[in-house]
Amino acid sequence: MPKHFTLPSSLEPYKEIGDPRAHIKKFQSMMFFNGPNNDHVLCRAFPTYLDRAALLWFLKLSAGSIASFEELARSFIDYFAVAQIYVHGSDYLSTIRQGPQESLKDYMTRFADATMEIPDLNPAIHLHPLKAGLRPGKFREIIAVIKPKTLEEFRERAAGQMETEELREADKTEKRPRREDDRTPRLGGTKDLGKPFKLTLKFDNYTNFNTKRERIIKEILNAKIIKPPARAGSYQDQRFVDKNKHCAFHQKYGHTTDECVIAKDLLERLARQGLLDKYIEGRMYRESDRNKEERQQASASKDTNKWSNNNPPKGVINCISGGFAGGGQTTSARK
Repeated sequence: MPKHFTLPSSLEPYKEIGDPRAHIKKFQSMMFFNGPNNDHVLCRAFPTYLDRAALLWFLKLSAGSIASFEELARSFIDYFAVAQIYVHGSDYLSTIRQGPQESLKDYMTRFADATMEIPDLNPAIHLHPLKAGLRPGKFREIIAVIKPKTLEEFRERAAGQMETEELREADKTEKRPRREDDRTPRLGGTKDLGKPFKLTLKFDNYTNFNTKRERIIKEILNAKIIKPPARAGSYQDQRFVDKNKHCAFHQKYGHTTDECVIAKDLLERLARQGLLDKYIEGRMYRESDRNKEERQQASASKDTNKWSNNNPPKGVINCISGGFAGGGQTTSARK
């Protein structure tokens, strides 16, 4: 390539749509600013302005099959001659209509895109089909009265209308109730599924157990201290849950027992009621000491009741009598 060669940046790549002859002419005119057209330079630079099917066509050319840019251009035009059939003419603009709910901005953008696809289109003929395509309404009536003579005059009127539409849309967005954002979607058609499932912790602090929550849940379920929820897991469609996670309390997949906020709150409530002391460090010993003390108190109370129910002794007489071999014997008698 030449020493100070630069590729033109304003030429759009050819994408199998449009007149291939027009693309060749634009390419040659752009390349002219780099100096005299040289076949080697033109052939090297031409693939840069091809895209999609056109680029695939170039890549399929056999090595050594092109001897000059004229031959390359002729092969390119012949191959994509059929593409000219799909190129729209100026009459196509009259078929573009603004949709019932389409904003003026979207309509004019779509109309401008259509004009870009029409080769060698005279801008002077844009205005009539652009006005004719407006949907019935206040803006169309204003245009009919004002009768803008140029596209620039039409765009000035359209700019004010587009600003008005954007303000109206912004007001609608602010006034629109946001119930849909806060509502949990219904799953499976169950009546209770429309209610939001809020997983919020109910306690400020939680007890540290000496056993995993999953094991505690299983044991108290087997002991029938608690019952599993009647509608366990109905708040989540089981077809789309993580099968690697299982909750022993809900007996469903989707989350683990340690992650389950409901099970965590339930265990904390039972712990504060003193029903899970054996799973809490330190409470096992206090519990055994308390049970021992209660048994001693019950035994003492039993002895007291025994004497209170029968005739209680009036006193106790202790006496020491002489024994054998210097020994002594102590006896006591009740009276």
